[in-house]
Amino acid sequence: MSNKTFLKSGVWVFLFCFSSISSCIDQKKKDYNLSESVFSKPDTLQDKTTFQNDTALYHARMHQLANGDSSGRWPPDAAYPMEGSLLPFNRIVAFYGNFYSKKMGILGELPVEQMLHQLNEEILKWTMADTLSPVIPAIHYIAVTAQRNPGQGGKFRLRMPFAQIEKAIALAKAVNGIVILDIQVGLSTLQQELPVLDPYLILPQVHLGIDPEYSMKDGSLPGTSIGSFDASDINYASAYLAQLIAKNNLPPKLLVVHRFTTGMVTGYDKIVTRPEVQLIINMDGFGFPGLKKSTYSNSIFKEPVQFAGFKLFYKNDTLNGNRLMKPEEILMLRPQPVYIQYQ
Repeated sequence: MSNKTFLKSGVWVFLFCFSSISSCIDQKKKDYNLSESVFSKPDTLQDKTTFQNDTALYHARMHQLANGDSSGRWPPDAAYPMEGSLLPFNRIVAFYGNFYSKKMGILGELPVEQMLHQLNEEILKWTMADTLSPVIPAIHYIAVTAQRNPGQGGKFRLRMPFAQIEKAIALAKAVNGIVILDIQVGLSTLQQELPVLDPYLILPQVHLGIDPEYSMKDGSLPGTSIGSFDASDINYASAYLAQLIAKNNLPPKLLVVHRFTTGMVTGYDKIVTRPEVQLIINMDGFGFPGLKKSTYSNSIFKEPVQFAGFKLFYKNDTLNGNRLMKPEEILMLRPQPVYIQYQ
């Protein structure tokens, strides 16, 4: 299947450019106590984050997630998670998008109350489909969006205002869940973008997502071709999170990496796993069920890293009379995904 078959249609948000927010970081740190309810970890989540410090139980769970794979690929060799890890004993169900756009995902498409109601409905479906895996809700918010306008600094990306990030954190708290802040670097780099999000990444319930599709290493405009991250980029992001965790005495974090072609992630066998950071390669392709399964096999099953994710598109998966895959079908995949994302 050619890359063009999988290339998602370019949907771009043309917004007024916000001024650089890097100068606001120190002030935001001082302001934490002014919005304590936003920056506190949901109390009920703590019960779901205590990692079972039992290697035999862990390995049994990882083999269970391999779903009977006999190829030797799954489960892959990976770092044993440290205490407080969310995976592998839970499943995360996330709603994805940006609040400024109805076309980038479910987060911006529906009014807040309706969106949260629908998220709870999906959580119930997954809870019923797999009663042995507690479900953790997540708000997966695109905090840095790739753009076709050069914007400030000519990086073809737009950083969202802090108020929008805090909205995502508040919504996650409302459902006793977590937040994943997603970065589309455009012509910028992870080295430039990650420090800007430090005030939020040092919160225990905030995790990170990075999108290779919009990492334009050849200098082309975002959306004109599929971008990529190398193992070195992913290892940088993982090491960055590990340093934040050590410095701030934080629980482990998730690192979600989107992927729907093999070329989006290069050097997968050189990706380093760490006890502090749980790596999820998230199958990000849309289409009818057979196509999604094929994409999953090529981009996830054949190149194992640590954990697997699977994205469902309310609109693009159901074009031309096609249907959205059900939890029961997805649970039959090899490996079984522990991260489910709805766009």
